[in-house]
Amino acid sequence: MTDDLALPRAVLWDMDGTLLDTEPLWGLAMEDFAERVGITLTPELRIATMGNSSVDALTKVYDAALIPESGRDFDGDEAWMVQRVLEIFATDLRWRPGALAALDLVADADIPMVLVTNTIRDLADVMLETLGRDRFVATVCGDEVEAGKPEPHIYRRAAELVGRSPRECLAVEDSPVGAAATYAAGVRAIIVPSAIPVPPKPTYTFRDTLVGLTLDDLAAAGSFG
Repeated sequence: MTDDLALPRAVLWDMDGTLLDTEPLWGLAMEDFAERVGITLTPELRIATMGNSSVDALTKVYDAALIPESGRDFDGDEAWMVQRVLEIFATDLRWRPGALAALDLVADADIPMVLVTNTIRDLADVMLETLGRDRFVATVCGDEVEAGKPEPHIYRRAAELVGRSPRECLAVEDSPVGAAATYAAGVRAIIVPSAIPVPPKPTYTFRDTLVGLTLDDLAAAGSFG
């Protein structure tokens, strides 16, 4: 099939829930933060924060806790979250099924890869020790663009860094927030939902898992020529 369909010129990988099985660990950190501001993290609130940038996730918890603008210490609470997440990740950081083989597949095909994550740089750099920093020609984090996912900036920046237009790239995502960012940026995406369903869009190709991913699957996900 790849003789007839062009491969993407770059693959843009989400991290949390797509490559690394961090969503349950983020959930523990969010529970602790909710308790810190005096509320219990409900399942609905946890779902609402999944895949969010740091600022958006903190804002949703602040809103639920009815904390006034004057009482919202974004810098201090983000620093607290970073330390808490690092503690949790140090004990149980795992790959998502098929993710490592999928990275190797793309690398062996000489397709440039960019890591595109809402996670802030301080945490992403730690997780890159597990992922392998040298796998990626660039990384873009949520605190390095005007606004994180679901806004399009992070994917547009990733395409720019690899010297390609968004339509020439393919993203791999797991969450509604991340998927929405690809759609807004004009990037076709393979979606492997990890925790909550992702509403369909014409540019999404859905898979149950990354296990068994092939170059034909990449080519079939869009028109990259």
